[in-house]
Amino acid sequence: MQGFFYRYIRLYRPLVKKLNGLLGEYDLSYSLWQVIFYVRNFGPCTLVEICKYYEVERPNVTRMVHRLEEQGIVEQIPGKDRREKVIRMTERGENLYRQCRAEITGLEQQAMKGIPETEQEMVFELLPQIRDNLDHKGEETN
Repeated sequence: MQGFFYRYIRLYRPLVKKLNGLLGEYDLSYSLWQVIFYVRNFGPCTLVEICKYYEVERPNVTRMVHRLEEQGIVEQIPGKDRREKVIRMTERGENLYRQCRAEITGLEQQAMKGIPETEQEMVFELLPQIRDNLDHKGEETN
């Protein structure tokens, strides 16, 4: 199917723009939300874990974490290794996560309006498979 990536990018950019507008009311951006989402859903973690998950350079994640710390959303605590810092959510961060998550769920529902649930589920299942294929995890061996 030719044109899939074109269609995906035509969806991705307006989606991020809408998310940035929604999150901007909380002094956040989509990139900051990604860090919040990871820490909230995967528990206390290191910068390296976030970097690997999103395939982002460490200096970018470091800047985002510092900004979230300044806002009182996450905090760094000592890890097992003295050089390693573990990032965890604060109570303020948990409350903010719940507020933003509710609004993002509303946006998801608006975006999926009129699409049958079976088709929504199919897309939900297919996107990770496409990601795996791009990461060569889904390659068949000959």
